[in-house]
Order: sequence, then structure tokens, then C-alpha cells
Amino acid sequence: MKVIVNTDNNITLTEDATLELESVVQTSLDRFESHLTRVEVHLSDASAGRSTGEDIRCRLEARPKGRGAEFATHNSASVDEAVSGALRKLAQVLDSTFGRLDQRKGGRSMGGIEPR
Repeated sequence: MKVIVNTDNNITLTEDATLELESVVQTSLDRFESHLTRVEVHLSDASAGRSTGEDIRCRLEARPKGRGAEFATHNSASVDEAVSGALRKLAQVLDSTFGRLDQRKGGRSMGGIEPR
């Protein structure tokens, strides 16, 4: 699973910060690695650098193999909080999507709960 980080002109990340962000995304979504080809992180600052509250937006785009993209978005006051919120939402979407697929195929649920 490849992780790609994109930012708008109002958000600047160092190379180390970008690598750390890629690692956080990879670690958070590693249980879906067999299903995903890539995850794109799109960071933007709606207020162009002025602090107006929850103006940092993280939009995650997960690309499953052979399926349409899945998305999650979260707004917050910081990049870290926006990414964390979007990752939580995307994990719920992917748990739902792949859990249903696995159960339909007679496999195990990805949520860690064994079917009866």
C-alpha cells in the first residue's frame, strides 16, 4: 500500500514531517493493506494560514483493489488532529466495507470479532 501526501499552498511540511505522516497512515491502516493499493492524504488550510478554529482539513482517499475509492474527511485546528480524525473515520468505512465483503464470502470479519 502506497501512501501519498498532498498539501495546498498554505500548509508546509518538512520532509521528516511528511515521512512521519506517511508512517502514521501506514500503521493506522495496515490491517487493510491486502485490500488497498494506495492511500492519498490531502491537507488544506481553508483560512489561508489565519487561525479561525477548525480550518485544517484532511481528506483521505483510499483506493481498494478492483473497487471505487473510499473517502473520509475531518476538520480540526491542527494537522495532527485533522489526520487522526480522518483516519478514525476511514478505518470505520473500511471496516464496514471489507467486513461485509469478507462475511459475504464466508470469511472472517476484519473487525476482530469471530462470526458465530
